[in-house]
Order: sequence, then C-alpha cells, then structure tokens
Amino acid sequence: MAVDEENNGDDFKGLRLVHLLMAAAEALTGVNKSRELARVILVRLKELVSPNDGTNMERLAAYFTDALQGLLEGAGGAHSKHHHRDEHHQNDVLAAFQLLQDMSPYVKFGHFTANQAILEAVANDRRVHIVDYDIMEGIQWASLMQALVSRKDGPPAPHLRITALSRGGSGRRSIGTVQETGRRLVAFAASIGQPFSFHQCRLDSDETFRPSALKLVRGEALIVNCMLHLPHFTYRAPDSISSFLSGAKTLNPRLVTLVEEETGPIGDGGFVGHFMDSLHHYSAVYDSLEAGFPMQSRARALVERVFLGPRISGSLARIYRNRGEEECCSWGEWLGGVGFKAVNISFANHCQAKLLLGLFNDGYRVEEMANNRLVLGWKSRRLLSASVWTSSSDSD
Repeated sequence: MAVDEENNGDDFKGLRLVHLLMAAAEALTGVNKSRELARVILVRLKELVSPNDGTNMERLAAYFTDALQGLLEGAGGAHSKHHHRDEHHQNDVLAAFQLLQDMSPYVKFGHFTANQAILEAVANDRRVHIVDYDIMEGIQWASLMQALVSRKDGPPAPHLRITALSRGGSGRRSIGTVQETGRRLVAFAASIGQPFSFHQCRLDSDETFRPSALKLVRGEALIVNCMLHLPHFTYRAPDSISSFLSGAKTLNPRLVTLVEEETGPIGDGGFVGHFMDSLHHYSAVYDSLEAGFPMQSRARALVERVFLGPRISGSLARIYRNRGEEECCSWGEWLGGVGFKAVNISFANHCQAKLLLGLFNDGYRVEEMANNRLVLGWKSRRLLSASVWTSSSDSD
C-alpha cells in the first residue's frame, strides 16, 4: 500500500500535539496537578507550533497553547489579554467578519433562521419591537428590513423598533459602536422606506439586564434576539446571559430567537473532558473554514486571529472557572426550564436553511432537533443551533 508520506507525517504530528495538549490540561487541573509540568509541556508546544503557519491542527494547537498559558499564569479571568477583542483594529474586525460571512454559513444560518421565525410571528402586526442582546454590525436587521418591505401580500411594512443592549467600558459593544450601528441602520431603513427607530439600553456595570430600563410601547409585538455564536465575540458571562433571558421572561415576549454553539463534554466531563470537547469543536470549525477558503490562507488566518483565538481563550477560561461543577445544559434547555415554550420551526424555515447550505461546501449539513431547533453541522460534528421560543404566559 502506497503511503502518502507527507500527510502521514502531518497526522502523526497532529496526534502528538493532541496528546501534549491533553497532558498540559491534565497537569493544570488533574489529580496529580503540577504547574511545573504544565509549564514544561507548554514550552515544548510553543516550540512546535505557531498560529500563523502550519496545518490546521498546528495553528489550532497554537491558540489552545496560548489559552492554557493564560490559565497557568492566572490570567484566565475576565482580564486575560485574549479575552477582549479591543486590541484588534476595527478594520481587521470588519474584514474578518465579512470573510466569515462570505466563506461560511456561520453568520447567515443564525440570522436567516431567526429572521424567518420573526417574519412568521409578526405577519399581521403594525408595530414590532426587537430587543437585541449583541447587535454587532447590525446586518441581521438590514436583511429583515428588506424582507418586511418586499412582502408581496399582507399589510404594509410595520413600524420596526430595535433596542440594542450596550455595555459600559471599552468593549466593542460599548455605547459608541452601538450608536454607529444604529446610524447605519437608520440610514438603511430610510433608503428602502422601512419605518424605523433605534434605541439603546445600557446594561449595568456587571453586565446584568434590568427590564425596567427598557422602553416598552403598548401594542408592539415584542421579540427578543440572542446570538451567542461566532462571530459574536466573547463568551458573555453566563450570569449576564441568564439575567437577560430571565429579565426578558418578565416582559412576556412574543418570540425569543436564540443561536448558540453546540458543545457537550466527552467522557465524564471535568476540565479535561470539556477541554477535549472544545478541541474537537474548534477542529471541526477550522476544517470547515479551510474548505470554505482553501487557497486564501492569509484571509483564514485573519478570521482565526480575530474571532477564533479570543473565542478559544474565553471558552477555556470559562471551563476552568467552572471545573468540578457541571455547567448548565444548553441555553435552549435553560429557556425550557424557566418556562418558555418551544415554537415550531416552519417547513419554509427548514427549506431556507438547506438552500443556504447548498451555497457552501457540501460538508455542511442541517438537521432538525426537537420541533423548534435547527442545527448546523460540519460532517459528523454539530457546530451551532438556532432555536425559537415563546413566553408561556402568552394566550396562544
């Protein structure tokens, strides 16, 4: 049997890197914990990999090595320099965002699925109010506005009001950047004739949400939108997400659209189990991105540096802080647990997701899980899911 020497070498090195990363994770948290051993293994890993070149596995291992180094140095908390994207120039962020959008279905899958559910839920409403947990560049709403304005049948476009949450401090979702997104959306709405107004609702300093800070108008259909996947940046503190979603519950929204990453521990959980799951998850993301832009390694490296590096670091920091206690299930399960009811994903929505994936590499697939959730997968790995919910005290 002819052996592909080069690939075989890569596979062997990839396997070795996985073993070294596991060993470092175990040395950091296992029964026979040894910071010294963890330090030695990380030094060795740093000699073997760089985030800027090598195979997918090598670049991925470099980001995981960095993240473990951050934990070893005790920088795994919110102050880790990897934890914020502020250090990336805004132009880099926008370029990486555009690339991720063009080369993969990650961004559009969540936006399209949520928007289709919103369009169906507000088909006969005159006024619609969307509260958005992380508005980013606002492109989700530009496409929703186009859909509202171009509806062939039914009433004219409703008045749309969007309230974006903003965070204090220097983070990217701070007041200024949210204002900038608002200005762009106001201009876009005017250009296509969509009646529109834009507001901000500032989170408290610890990122908790106070429903009373929200301006509500009688007669508006209230929609809550929560995007927690790539490229929406950091893993927001779970306390912040739960304060937003449980606060939203008190407002009795017509619809909650939720998009989140799909992860689940391998084996018996613990830090190493979650660590390995994270490695599997991002390995699938790397492979899917390589299929999306095979020849453009520089473009891919930009997406990895701006979105994946900080995301991996945030993910491991969170797992590290929670070790020993099992993490909450998915946010979707959490919503069910606090009394939200599942809303069926329509046939049209499922078809739309399939059409979208048809535009990309055929390694992507979509599956329906439960009646209210669509999952985007790469080969056999589930990557992210979009689910739709309503407040159970609703009359329908």
